[in-house]
Amino acid sequence: MDFFSLLNLFGGLALFLYGMDVMGKALEKQSGRKLTQIMERLTANKFRALLLGAGVTAVIQSSSATTVMVVGLVNAGIMQLSQSVGVILGAKIGTTATAWILSLTGIQGSNPLVAIFKPEALAPILALIGVIITMATKNAKKRDIAITMIGFGVLMYGMEIMSGAVAPLAENETFKNVLVAFQNPILGLLCGVIVTMIIQSSSASVGILQALSMSGTVPFAAAVPIVLGQNIGTCITAMLASIGTNKQARRSALIHLYSSAISAIIFLILFYVVDSLVDFAFLDSMANPVNIAIFHTIYNVAAAFAWLPFTKLLEKLAELTVRDDVKEDKFRQLDDRFLHTPSFAIEQCRSLTNQMAELARKNLQDAISLLDSYSGEMEQRVLEVESEIDMYEDKLGTYLVRISGKDLSVADSREVSRLLHCIGDLERISDHAVNVQQVALEIHEKKITFSDDAMKELMTARKAVEEIVDLAIDSFTADDLTLAIQIEPLEQVVDLLKTQLKAHHVSRLQAGECTIETGFVFSDLITNYERIADHCSNIAVCIIEISHGSLETHEYLNEVKHSDKNLFSKRYEKYKEKYSL
Repeated sequence: MDFFSLLNLFGGLALFLYGMDVMGKALEKQSGRKLTQIMERLTANKFRALLLGAGVTAVIQSSSATTVMVVGLVNAGIMQLSQSVGVILGAKIGTTATAWILSLTGIQGSNPLVAIFKPEALAPILALIGVIITMATKNAKKRDIAITMIGFGVLMYGMEIMSGAVAPLAENETFKNVLVAFQNPILGLLCGVIVTMIIQSSSASVGILQALSMSGTVPFAAAVPIVLGQNIGTCITAMLASIGTNKQARRSALIHLYSSAISAIIFLILFYVVDSLVDFAFLDSMANPVNIAIFHTIYNVAAAFAWLPFTKLLEKLAELTVRDDVKEDKFRQLDDRFLHTPSFAIEQCRSLTNQMAELARKNLQDAISLLDSYSGEMEQRVLEVESEIDMYEDKLGTYLVRISGKDLSVADSREVSRLLHCIGDLERISDHAVNVQQVALEIHEKKITFSDDAMKELMTARKAVEEIVDLAIDSFTADDLTLAIQIEPLEQVVDLLKTQLKAHHVSRLQAGECTIETGFVFSDLITNYERIADHCSNIAVCIIEISHGSLETHEYLNEVKHSDKNLFSKRYEKYKEKYSL
């Protein structure tokens, strides 16, 4: 094998791995949020979990990616260890889809219908169609489909180059001797493990083996243990992903390793014991891409279903290995491993931001309740929740910025923008809750009392603010445009109430019906109410504008008040009447 053949081999390998990476990422982007929702709805049913693992892996073309997702989901507390076992076993079945796709290289025949599926014909056709679509459309979904086609074309072309590069090895005695050495089950197994650990993809390493088999020099006796080793080697990705996670996540990675290693060892022992008794003649024949795909599928399907009744045993083995306790925290959902699958990462951010929104609402309700009856215990609760919400903003903001640097679909990009813009307003609502608590404390300590008119006015403003906060939080957590468009007219009414309440307060002050000290407290309270309404308006505008594909707040507010004047005016008048003084 000369220098240029070697260059072709590694060049083909580079194209093959790059094509697989591009195709996998494009498929992942297309599956997006739906894939996440399916994973999160997983039940404890082992068979359904197995089918889910197989389906997800077949879609994203990577068992490593599936198991890394599982490790992250278990670490986040979204998936139980018992649920993860079925998904991990199913991933072994799903990964066989790639081997069948790559077996197209072994298609023989001159029939035009058959010939078109050969890599030398199919790869350029798919790549050409993909490039044309990419250049002709700006539609994100169509572009993702086109990129998938380009990735697949590059992958197949790379495999074809590899096959051509290794063809001369059919006459190379040294290479034949190396393959003969790999017929030793232990050496073959280690070869599969090491190669797969290096490239961190069993699909890719199986593809390389299939390419080598095109030279006609890979005997079944060598292919069998190498394939088994590849199934073990792919566990390295999940094991690396489990570093620094909680105990359950590390156990899920170990389940992947144990199921693969034990299956391979038991199969090798049984296979060669039976071979010694009946003599498998096919072991001396040469493997081809289709044969390898068949064996890879039969072995993985059999191993997955064989383990299904013994999932508890796998859990027990993992629990015996990982005994230490690790302190959990509420932000474990923001797992770095999810950053490799942005749609999953965004789902975790959405879940946590919804929790943050509910905490902000409850904190304001608790703070307002202190105006009726002050409690030191409730005061402490308000302050603690405010600190907690500050942490939510910090953790989520940092994580969302990291996600925004990834290659996102249009929908995911908009969702990141929505969350980033809204967490600040949610945190500010909680800040104003603390301000309300401080006002309540001053009223309590100084024993301040308001006139009956002032109390009625404050209660009216309070009810309006409570309603606008409910609308904002509900519209945010449900991403509900119907609720969001009701917020701006109510915010205008709250602004009007602030102006009216201040005017009435000045009149009472001039009439000697209230003191300056009471007036300061009164003014602080209605100012906080008005600013809370402003932040609710910001949330609503963000939801509406991002749904329209932009984020020009001031332009939107001007437009909503003028271009849709009748509808806005009707809502405004309705709220104005409801909260009239």
